[in-house]
Amino acid sequence: MRILVTGHKGFIGQNLTKALIEQGHFVDGYEWPDRLPYLYEYDWVIHLGAISTTTETNVEKIMDQNFDFSVKLINLCKEFGVNFQYASSASVYGLKEEFKEGSPVNPLSPYAWSKYLFDRYVQQNHWGNFVQGFRYFNVYGPHEEHKGNQASPYHKFTEQAKTTGTIKLFEGSDTFSRDFVPVEYVVDIHKKFLNIKESGIWNVGTGVARSFKDIATEIADKYKATITYIPMPANLKLQYQAYTKADITKLKATLNEASNS
Repeated sequence: MRILVTGHKGFIGQNLTKALIEQGHFVDGYEWPDRLPYLYEYDWVIHLGAISTTTETNVEKIMDQNFDFSVKLINLCKEFGVNFQYASSASVYGLKEEFKEGSPVNPLSPYAWSKYLFDRYVQQNHWGNFVQGFRYFNVYGPHEEHKGNQASPYHKFTEQAKTTGTIKLFEGSDTFSRDFVPVEYVVDIHKKFLNIKESGIWNVGTGVARSFKDIATEIADKYKATITYIPMPANLKLQYQAYTKADITKLKATLNEASNS
C-alpha cells in the first residue's frame, strides 16, 4: 500500500513509519505546516501530527493545528477517496471512571477539547472512505526522548534513575493509576486496521491500570535508585487524570471478527 503518515518524526510516528516500511508498504511523511499534500494514488493517510502538549494554553494554536488542519486533511481524503486513520486521545474522557467509546466525555484541557471536537466532527459527517479513530491511552516506548515533560512515566522515571539515582513522584502517586500501553502495540493496531473495512472510533489500551508508584518501584529496583515525593504543580491539579483504564471490548470484538472472516 501507499501510505502518508503525518507527524512521522514524532514519537509514535517514528515507530509506525519504520514498521510500515519493514512490512513492505511505500510510506511518505508529512509535517505541519507544509502545504497540504497531494493525495493522488494513496491508499491511506495516517494522521498522527498534532500539538500533543496537554498543558498548552494557546487555544488558537491548538485549534489551528489539531482541529482545523485535521478537518482540511480528512476532507481532502474524501475528495481523493483515500482511507483515513487518526490519533485521538483518552484525555477526552477527563475525570470519568468509565472509558467506553460511547461513554460521556469530559475534556478538561484545550488539547483534550481539540481531540474531542475532531472525533465529533468525524461522527457527524458521512464519508465515502473508511475513517478509523484511535483513542490512545498512555503510550510509552522508544523515541520519546524529544517529549520532555510530556514523556511517559516509564521514560521519565528511567532517565531520572539512570542520571540522578532518584525518581521524583507526585504526592499521592500510589493512588494514581493509568492504562500504560507499549507503542509496539499501538503500531500493531494501526497495521491490522489497514485491512479492516470498517469505520469508527476505538480505544487503544491494555485494559489494565497500573499505579505510578508501582512503575517507579519497578524501575527504582532495576537501577538501584531511590524514590522521593514532590507536590503536584498547580497547573496540573484540575485536569489531572488520576485513573484511566481502557474498555477494549469493542477493539477485541473488531479484531476477533477480522481474524475469523
